[in-house]
Amino acid sequence: MAKVYEGSRSLAGAVVTVDGRPLDPRLDLRRLSPAGFEWTYEGAGPQQLALALLADHLGDDARALALHEDFMADVVAVLDNAWELTSDDIEAALPRR
Repeated sequence: MAKVYEGSRSLAGAVVTVDGRPLDPRLDLRRLSPAGFEWTYEGAGPQQLALALLADHLGDDARALALHEDFMADVVAVLDNAWELTSDDIEAALPRR
C-alpha cells in the first residue's frame, strides 16, 4: 500500500506527516535547515524536506542523499501551500536507472 505524505501550514508553522504521523526530518543524515521543513521555493528548508521524503520513501540513506537536491528543485520547490504526495508520486519523480 502506498504511503501518503501531506504538508500544511498553521500558526505553529509547517507540518509534514507520513500516513498521519510526523515525518522524521532525518537531521542525522544531514542538517540542512535549522528552521525545519519548507516548500514552494528552493533553499535549505525545502532541501531538508526533500531529504526526509526520499529517506522515508526509499529506505536508502545514501540514495536519498544523492538525489535530494534534484528532487527538491523538481518536486518540493513547486508544491502548493497545502499538498499531498503518495509514494507512487515520489517514485514517478525519481530518475530511472
